[in-house]
Amino acid sequence: MVYVVRKSHSLPRTMKLATSFITLAVLLPTALATVPLYGQCGGQGYAGETVCVAGATCSVLNDWYHQCVPGTGTTTAAPTSTSTSVTTTTTAVPTTTATTPTNPAAPSGFVYTSGTKFMLNGQKYTVVGSNSYWVGLTGLSDADMNKAFSDIAAAGGTTVRTWGFNEVTSPSGNYYQSWSGSTPTVNTGASGLQNFDMVIKAAKANGLKLIVALTNNWSDYGGMDVYVQQILGANQPHDAFYTNTNVKNAYKNYIKAFVGRYLNEPGILAWELANEPRCKGSSGATSGSCNTVTVTNWAKEISAYIKSIDSNHLVALGDEGFYNLPGNPSYPYQGTEGIDFDVNLQISTLDFGTFHSYPNSWGQDGNELAWGTSWITDHAKSQDRVGKPVIIEEFGVTSNQPSVYTQWLNTVVSSGLTGDLIWQAGSRLSVGATHNDGYAVYPDGEVYPVIRTHAAALKSRA
Repeated sequence: MVYVVRKSHSLPRTMKLATSFITLAVLLPTALATVPLYGQCGGQGYAGETVCVAGATCSVLNDWYHQCVPGTGTTTAAPTSTSTSVTTTTTAVPTTTATTPTNPAAPSGFVYTSGTKFMLNGQKYTVVGSNSYWVGLTGLSDADMNKAFSDIAAAGGTTVRTWGFNEVTSPSGNYYQSWSGSTPTVNTGASGLQNFDMVIKAAKANGLKLIVALTNNWSDYGGMDVYVQQILGANQPHDAFYTNTNVKNAYKNYIKAFVGRYLNEPGILAWELANEPRCKGSSGATSGSCNTVTVTNWAKEISAYIKSIDSNHLVALGDEGFYNLPGNPSYPYQGTEGIDFDVNLQISTLDFGTFHSYPNSWGQDGNELAWGTSWITDHAKSQDRVGKPVIIEEFGVTSNQPSVYTQWLNTVVSSGLTGDLIWQAGSRLSVGATHNDGYAVYPDGEVYPVIRTHAAALKSRA
């Protein structure tokens, strides 16, 4: 069986545990009488203020983190244990007040960050693996889901990025949200979130954790334009997704349902706000006023919202890592798509940075190797300046893959970049080979040995 292409490369391709609130609570002067909304008010090893601001109550989210949340009644904090010593560190960022997200006392089984590293149960967690966007959306049996994940694990993978969205207006197959006019309904049944439950189960059975994107910039599997069109009507600008209150509220409602279902699921490593957010979508229609500030403000709002309802999982933007350097001769550096990687990396409610690499689609034919190597190095420098993990979570060329990937992945290791996920995993299942968009790598292909060797090297890096 050959699957339909769902991710287009023909278009220009382009904190663990509410860490911003942890930082805020830790840095508050001791003379301050109350903890602000969503600040930390207790937990093992916590020695700060324990009384919440009026209108909030201190809720025990887990043994290590109690948080001021909206609520009536007493604002007195729950008892705080002092049996575990916890140190919260911050790293200064030039020209910004952002601090490094870190939570050394994260609940067991959940990945958190410490400086530029991912951590799990006090040990370094290496993010290395692949993208498998299709695993929950193509009607796979449990056995085939397990086969797909076992192929990734056999190459040394620890992490898989997948889609947590599928917007439809005519329900069929597996989908997560259907629309009737401007009214969306989340599918919690066997063809919806119950199916995603099986995706998580299969990943965990193979020792993998999931990074889950919650919507798409592109029209594949619905994405942002469905929200805009269903709520605002046809021919509305793509970037209304970032600015229209009704559209944002609809997306938040979806987040609340999807994210809320998995608050206590350690099989999920992180949520991503979107796959490849840009001012333009598949139609190319924009308001003409969208810019880097537009997307940055949206990223701040939505990431803070996720943090307000989920204190266990990391959050990332899911962007392509474009810089904002007008006049730079290279398109991904010019800021024309509405992304400013360095600014977005400093958002306190985003725990790590992401970037993608498709030199052929970005005007670098014949220069893929050198350009891609510099692209990795530049993002590693951004990582070190801000003090947060950064991963190259998608990358691909369609020719000379073994040689190009070997050098790129060697650069990941030598530059200190935190981790990487290749686009994309391929498997040979009972229903046939999964779709090959020109980038897919299969267990019997010549790229898999490169991936396996790299995974071992990345895991052994200090």
